[in-house]
Amino acid sequence: MTATLEQATKLGLREEEFEKIKEILGRTPNFTETAMYSVMWSEHCSYKNSITWLKTLPRDGDKLLVKAGEENAGLVDIGDGWGCVFKIESHNHPSAIEPFQGAATGVGGIHRDIFTMGARPIASLNSLRFGKVDNPKTKWLIKGVVKGIGHYGNCFGVPTVAGEVYYESCYQTNPLVNAMSVGVVRVGQTVSATSHGAGNPVFIVGASTGKDGIGGASFASADISADSAEQLPSVQVGDPFEEKKLLEACLEMIPTGALIGMQDMGAAGITCSTSEMSAKGEHGMIIHLDKVPTRQANMKPWEMLLSESQERMLIVVKKGRESEVEKIFDRWDIHCVQIGEVTTDVNLKYYMNGELVADVPAESLVLGGGAPIYTREYKEPAYFAEINKFNIDSVSQPADLRDIAYQLIQLPNIASKHWIYDQYDSMVGTGNTNTNAPSDAPVVRVHGSEKGLAVTTDCNSRYVFADPYKGAMIAVSEAARNIVCSGGVPVAITNCLNFGNPYNPEVYYQFVHAIKGMGDACRKFDTPVTGGNVSFYNQSEDGPVYPTPTIGMVGVLDNLDQKMTLGFQHSGDLIYVLGANKNDINCSEYLHHIIGVTHSPAPYFDLEEEYQLQQKVAQLISAKFVKSAHDISEGGLFACMLESAMVNGLGFNMQTDAAIRKDAYLFGEAQSRVIVSVNPDLHGIFEAELRGLPFQKIGTVTANKEIMVDNESWGYVADWKEAYDSALEKLLM
Repeated sequence: MTATLEQATKLGLREEEFEKIKEILGRTPNFTETAMYSVMWSEHCSYKNSITWLKTLPRDGDKLLVKAGEENAGLVDIGDGWGCVFKIESHNHPSAIEPFQGAATGVGGIHRDIFTMGARPIASLNSLRFGKVDNPKTKWLIKGVVKGIGHYGNCFGVPTVAGEVYYESCYQTNPLVNAMSVGVVRVGQTVSATSHGAGNPVFIVGASTGKDGIGGASFASADISADSAEQLPSVQVGDPFEEKKLLEACLEMIPTGALIGMQDMGAAGITCSTSEMSAKGEHGMIIHLDKVPTRQANMKPWEMLLSESQERMLIVVKKGRESEVEKIFDRWDIHCVQIGEVTTDVNLKYYMNGELVADVPAESLVLGGGAPIYTREYKEPAYFAEINKFNIDSVSQPADLRDIAYQLIQLPNIASKHWIYDQYDSMVGTGNTNTNAPSDAPVVRVHGSEKGLAVTTDCNSRYVFADPYKGAMIAVSEAARNIVCSGGVPVAITNCLNFGNPYNPEVYYQFVHAIKGMGDACRKFDTPVTGGNVSFYNQSEDGPVYPTPTIGMVGVLDNLDQKMTLGFQHSGDLIYVLGANKNDINCSEYLHHIIGVTHSPAPYFDLEEEYQLQQKVAQLISAKFVKSAHDISEGGLFACMLESAMVNGLGFNMQTDAAIRKDAYLFGEAQSRVIVSVNPDLHGIFEAELRGLPFQKIGTVTANKEIMVDNESWGYVADWKEAYDSALEKLLM
């Protein structure tokens, strides 16, 4: 039976899109075909409202081994015959409805993107956003998401080495759960998501197909509402042990040479993997759905085609080599079932018990093929007027800055996240060097080489809300700054672009200008965008979330001796701020959560100053002039000093600058600043090296474990550490 316009619109297609499908096929599609187009043309799969702007990002570079968006993940050359494969993606809506499975399958899915290219995942990261911590639903979401991330990652055997967590009321209904995976592979041993060679067999390998996750891509392309819980079948169910077996079987299969191509089944399941592999190889496929292993009896063709059941891959094998592949998967006790073959025809033909149930051109389904492309209207948000009203002189300085600092370091966005990361296995694989020697970006050892990878996720979404262009530049810059402060050289980024409804002109303005800012910063730092994920429709009846373009960045250390840590090392070392301190409290945690000003401009930032700072910091670390380096970010200078002191339990004395408001000096978040500690015997040579860069000597590391600010005792580091470490747990319990 042919589908109706009413059915098409219920599936999420627009009327003009349904008419376009008719034009492509030369007939009215049946329900199964309409359902396939609805998921493949959803925002989650087609990027129809974003691809025009995504193409403006820098996508080329000397280190890139595949073009941006060409494969499941980015691939960069890190030297010595090694490549790094990495990507970040969202699992926001599933996590809002079922936090444990939503987060767990987000982790599983991003790891599959890595090993489907032939790389072994060696590190996992995440970027999380929740509502107010004192809200009971927020506590439920946090606990479920953290447990899901920990469960999947710990069982799968990849360390969770880094992440970030922010709490703002705009994420109350719609949390953000972004997962990143980083893997390594020998150059030349990667696998492509393609199919070719008429007659080559098509296999489904891994778990059985069930009804979980049906229509998940469409679910991710709609606003969250009170009725969203009814869409629980759109949330997938994960099995990390099955994925571990799948990983090992796939990596064992690749060296046999029997493989043509491989693609994981994430969003849109069989529909996505068959169409994208076929479109790339400019071939078609015949698929027999009745041969697909299923968990439930009597599944309908459209259910099988749209299911997003986890831990599955589609592989195309060289004809005549089937038994080699089957033996490998049999040894790992994993399904390996031939469900079809490659054809010279460019159409995908799906059969069920001999009946043709869908017949569509592969190219018409995919991004870059027949999927629609839109450019939406945008206009400057009305709330900018409120932001522009802010004047620092309207804020009176508090009388007791020590008390303010004590409150500040216990805010959920600043306080220790150990309650969260203690639930993650950070040491499995013995590659994480940050367990006992923390740095701004964790450094992961590449086994079999002398190299290390510095990896990070960064985005202060309040900055992006205040100024999408500048805020996105800051997100890229902070990621690069974290890597530089850890001794690495930034190489490339992946991104996860979390925004509200693109049909809202003010939301689309945020998106467009964030893309522009991201692009300008990436060009400056020579860190091309290797790919990523767009997640629109992150909003509820209360409105959109803050625009959150999360940056996942990878940097390289040629050897681990280059690593720089953030902790103060020795009593007597001098403490310097590199970069200019500013009379600026804009968008700071202090202003927002202590003073209560919700609308203020983004903090001071200049891209050229940031670039010069990072170049100088890299030189100083390479020349061994500094003993520690830590970038100044949330909480400002004092929070940064405290974090450096707590690592080894050392104290410090510091002097503020009379030319700058004391609250701005201590708590302001003006960008492009780094704290370093220096051997006093080298201070003359060190300062000579700083020619042309603003700097200030602000204090000394002390052995007495006391904090002194302008010759006034602020107590002992151990007491501050107790408050810093216990704050979040007290709020969550």
